[in-house]
Amino acid sequence: MVGQGVLRECLLDREIVGVLAVGRSPIGRQHEKLREIVQDDVADLASVEDSLRGYDACFFCLGVSSAGMKEADYRRVTYDLTLAVARTLARLNPGMTFLYVSGTGTDSTEHGRVMWARVKGETENALLRLPFKAAYMFRPGFIQPLHGITSKTRLYRALYAFSGPLIPLIKIIAPRWLTTTEQVGRAMIRVGKRGSPKRFLENHDINELAALDAG
Repeated sequence: MVGQGVLRECLLDREIVGVLAVGRSPIGRQHEKLREIVQDDVADLASVEDSLRGYDACFFCLGVSSAGMKEADYRRVTYDLTLAVARTLARLNPGMTFLYVSGTGTDSTEHGRVMWARVKGETENALLRLPFKAAYMFRPGFIQPLHGITSKTRLYRALYAFSGPLIPLIKIIAPRWLTTTEQVGRAMIRVGKRGSPKRFLENHDINELAALDAG
């Protein structure tokens, strides 16, 4: 869902001249700026390395819900896959900026009780040690999908269908915890272009950056 929002904003941004989308299934859209690689095993990019060179930034939006998953399985997707892709990109593009979509509540100590937060924290810390030009960890809270964007996760679709009528109330009582797919996309693009003094960007940071970009 976040990936769809980031892609939309990239294609709308006049300064971005080209976008390469890498995923396990076709996006289902065409654009003059968009190229696509469909790869069954995204963790193994050896066969497409030549196509990955020359890019300024990677917006890494791939993820999975931890609901019902054992830690080993969740770690395989969240940590192992992410680091496999990141290590390849760092080797091919040392001048690249890497932007990772994590989540509010991520545990940077790696020792907390919440499984997903520990694994996300370990993933963030490992990414920050790689030899990129810069790396940033985005930690959005509740994300409102806009512009017809929907989640591929059934649980999340049900959650958004249920919570949709509550969004105006959330905006009033807890605006710092709410963002949108559009705001996340704009904020990531701004940081990809201009950087940020913060390596860890919480929900309120994301919304502030998106507002600057809109201005």
